[in-house]
Amino acid sequence: MHGSRLLMLFAALALGGCGEIWNSPYAGSDRGKSILYTSFSERPKHLDPAQSYTSDEAEFTSQVYEPPLQYHYLKRPYELIPATALEVPKAKLYDAQGKPLPADAPAARVAWSEYEIRIRPGILYQPHPAFAQNAGGEPRYLALGESEIRDKYEISDFAETGTRELLAEDYVYEIKRLAHPRFVSPIFGHMSEYIVGLKELADALQKDDKAILAAHEAQHGKADRGYPWLDLRKADLSGVKVIDSHTYSVRVKGKYPQFVYWLAMPFFAPIPWEADRFYAQRGMNQGRNLTLDWYPVGTGPYMLTENNPNARMVLARNPNFRGEAYPAEGEPGDAAAGLLADAGKPGPFVERIVFSREKEGIPYWNKFLQGYYDSSGISSDNFDQAVRIGLEGDAALSPQMEERGISLKTSVAASTFYLAFNFLDPVVGSLSERARKLRQALSIAVDWEEFISIFANGRGISGMGPLPPGIYGYRDGADGVNPVVYDWVDGRPKRKSIDAAKRLLAEAGFPDGRDQKTGQPLVLYLDTVARGPGDKARLDWYRRQFTKLNIQLEIRATDWNRFQEKIRAGNTQLFFLGWNADYPDPENFMFLLNGAQSRAKTQGENAANYANPAYDRLFEQMKNMDNGRERQAIIDQMVKIAREDAPWVWGYHPKDYALSHAWMKNGKPNNMARNGLKFLRVDTALREQRRAQWNQPLAWPIVLIVALLVLGSLPAWASFRRRERMPARPGIAGTAAAKAG
Repeated sequence: MHGSRLLMLFAALALGGCGEIWNSPYAGSDRGKSILYTSFSERPKHLDPAQSYTSDEAEFTSQVYEPPLQYHYLKRPYELIPATALEVPKAKLYDAQGKPLPADAPAARVAWSEYEIRIRPGILYQPHPAFAQNAGGEPRYLALGESEIRDKYEISDFAETGTRELLAEDYVYEIKRLAHPRFVSPIFGHMSEYIVGLKELADALQKDDKAILAAHEAQHGKADRGYPWLDLRKADLSGVKVIDSHTYSVRVKGKYPQFVYWLAMPFFAPIPWEADRFYAQRGMNQGRNLTLDWYPVGTGPYMLTENNPNARMVLARNPNFRGEAYPAEGEPGDAAAGLLADAGKPGPFVERIVFSREKEGIPYWNKFLQGYYDSSGISSDNFDQAVRIGLEGDAALSPQMEERGISLKTSVAASTFYLAFNFLDPVVGSLSERARKLRQALSIAVDWEEFISIFANGRGISGMGPLPPGIYGYRDGADGVNPVVYDWVDGRPKRKSIDAAKRLLAEAGFPDGRDQKTGQPLVLYLDTVARGPGDKARLDWYRRQFTKLNIQLEIRATDWNRFQEKIRAGNTQLFFLGWNADYPDPENFMFLLNGAQSRAKTQGENAANYANPAYDRLFEQMKNMDNGRERQAIIDQMVKIAREDAPWVWGYHPKDYALSHAWMKNGKPNNMARNGLKFLRVDTALREQRRAQWNQPLAWPIVLIVALLVLGSLPAWASFRRRERMPARPGIAGTAAAKAG
């Protein structure tokens, strides 16, 4: 009787929670709220816009900071539009005497260009202690003593916050920070060649800072890192000026139309002097991480409210954000895909974005399938579970994904990966016919279509030259085929036969893979980074490609630092590299083959050290031209030269695959910008419904275990009850009574 009641009690307790999701990784109080759930794998190193450059950091900085320009969320090819600016600025051109020049003036006549950027009035910064004021209107937290900072470990430990309007001087202050002597901005070297006075500012700041640090060390010792603030408001940058409270100008050397693309990067986002001063106070960074690298300050749609990079980071809606209208137009097909349903509505649409750190792919994937992440990429391990590739090479969702209402979006990245020949090498380098035909033969033999199929699950397209799709100058279809490597057959490119490659190899002086003069087999060397056993299959594949021509390929594996040293010194023969676009302009890819950019000679980005005077002359013409028929014609000539010379085995352009649950709206991949989280919408009711459906608790194992425990305890319970009911033994009772007496 009692055992049955106990069993019923345990069963009731076990089943009582069946309406809850037992395995949810999130707090129950967040259920039904407008929160976007995503993840990150590597902790961001820099959130300071002057130093941040990696894509994992941009996931956060692009939501907080607002440079003056941005990319249209939906349009392709990518189009610059205003962010905080009133319009995209147009360059005013001047000659060496300071006389204005027409917009189409040739680059040779232009001494400098001037960009005037007008900022929209009324934009406010996020709430932050740097802007807090006391009753007298003075800064509340900009002159703190160390004792006042001692108990502060998070930005939320400061009780008061404030805000102020975004001003033109904040953009100028950030440009000056690119020359800051206490850290190295990754774009300083490039920008100092263009922004008038930036290099001179860096030299002056370096000199001033040495005196400041010397005085500091004399007072506190060399080991002390509580350096005093370097106030950049006092520094003069001759090429960058504040015109009025909402207007500033930037003077650039020569004609450099690509400069407007830089104005869409976080490097050119505003930094208020108050934030710089706040974080520079002694004690802020001594074991506390109270810095711009940890807690950014911006005018964007979100602000970073929780920073635990080992576990979770949280962006919350900036209550001071003015709102931004969702685009009303896009590409053909966007309306049919539902991407214009929110046209004109102000974003951001979600209140919070929760980033959870996932170091391993399998737990991340499982949580996505359970509905705990709203979107996901696809790793090679999960590709077959998620996608089916048709006979024509088109990708479609697997039945399992379709059943869950998951959608697939693909886009070709503005990136290129290639196998490079070092032009300084006596065998594979130079513009000689012998070396050129050897490179052409190898370009045919290395089957990138097979590589993409085996190692990238079909996620990529073969390269026909240095430009990827989506970049101005790229040609599609028959006009875009590389005739050195492909024929156009039945409406598609077809790789030339190995026989064609062998003929070129023989013409190069290596019939059947042997030097016709010495009879020795041709041996080539591939420098690569040794990352682990997983690379063996890929390296074996490379060897097989060369074996088609009876060429021996020797692998020279090393670590990343040594590999970089060899590239810098030009001590390589073949190597594999890639490039992601900084901005969507052909100059950003074509300069990878410019002789003046030789890595070994000038430490430029031309790692192959390719040099062809005809290509270089055309590059100088093309790089600063506006897009149009003339520029396209020059690009076509350059691509033709590069295809003939074959400094690269034109590799492939990766294709991004993104999965989203049915409750996610407005998702569209954008390879040039990461500030689109403000336009994502979540149907929270549908998400809760699907999560509950996919994560039904299995109560019967618990009930079974409880039942077994109860049944196993019944004999002991029965024995206990029998002993309770037994009459007392008289001898023992009498003895007890006697003792009591």
